[in-house]
Amino acid sequence: MKVAVKNISNNITQDEMDAGRLQSVFDITVEDGSKVTLPESFSQSVRVDLVRDAVASSRANRRQAYGSRRHVGKRRPMAGMKHSVEWWGKGRGVSRIMRRTGQRRAAQNPHTLGGRRAHGPKVEKDWSRKFNAKQRRMARDAALSATVDMELVAARGHQLDESVEHLPIVLGNYTETVDGKTEEYNIETFNHGSATRKVLAIFNELGLGHDLYRARSNRKIRAGKATMRGRVHKTPKSVLLVVKEKAGLAQAARNLPGVDVVAAKDLSAEDLAPGGDVGRLTVFTKDAVEALN
Repeated sequence: MKVAVKNISNNITQDEMDAGRLQSVFDITVEDGSKVTLPESFSQSVRVDLVRDAVASSRANRRQAYGSRRHVGKRRPMAGMKHSVEWWGKGRGVSRIMRRTGQRRAAQNPHTLGGRRAHGPKVEKDWSRKFNAKQRRMARDAALSATVDMELVAARGHQLDESVEHLPIVLGNYTETVDGKTEEYNIETFNHGSATRKVLAIFNELGLGHDLYRARSNRKIRAGKATMRGRVHKTPKSVLLVVKEKAGLAQAARNLPGVDVVAAKDLSAEDLAPGGDVGRLTVFTKDAVEALN
């Protein structure tokens, strides 16, 4: 399977704003270049069951151990053990459980009001899931094949312009013209001021602007305690950018809401199918496609 790479030209001009300030204006032109042969991974069958198992395994292996704190007396009492209690002793015709001091109400036992948990979570529990390396590789290839199918990509919720005729999108050469002077760069290494604005302009010209807007406009504040733990917002997944090396392009694109960047050597099924849903909108660089071979 062969696809044409997208060669990008950027003509930069200065536009005067209020108070004499200047702003760079990007005129992006996208042209089809030479064709590149995609690896056989893009032609495999889409195994949704395998992809979901691989994603579940990856998420389970990242899970952090947690458990209740051990009870060490009055110095650090665990939940349900923070009452002042006494024991009535035997021979009263009542159960031999601890009772609050000066009261009849039972305390601390699992079956009592406000008592501890009978079998709380243990730190020693192993949450990981074993997944064979060959299966993990097959799951990645299946997820890669789904990124080529425009129907699966649209079914996942991604929004594409009518100008997008085929997937995947492969980025080729990058040419920049400033004051009549033209220079050609490797698109993975460019980072010459206003880099994120340049990437946004390039994605808009490639027909991905609607999907970027969808991710940005549907960003919501997460409910619950997560807002106090650095996980304030929930952002929909948008474009996945696959590069050979995380250089200038990766640093610029990762600032856009919903956009994720991953190196080709680290590409996994979870990157290509977040939550186990295949068909993520994915953009590759030419070097990344060659690195996947």
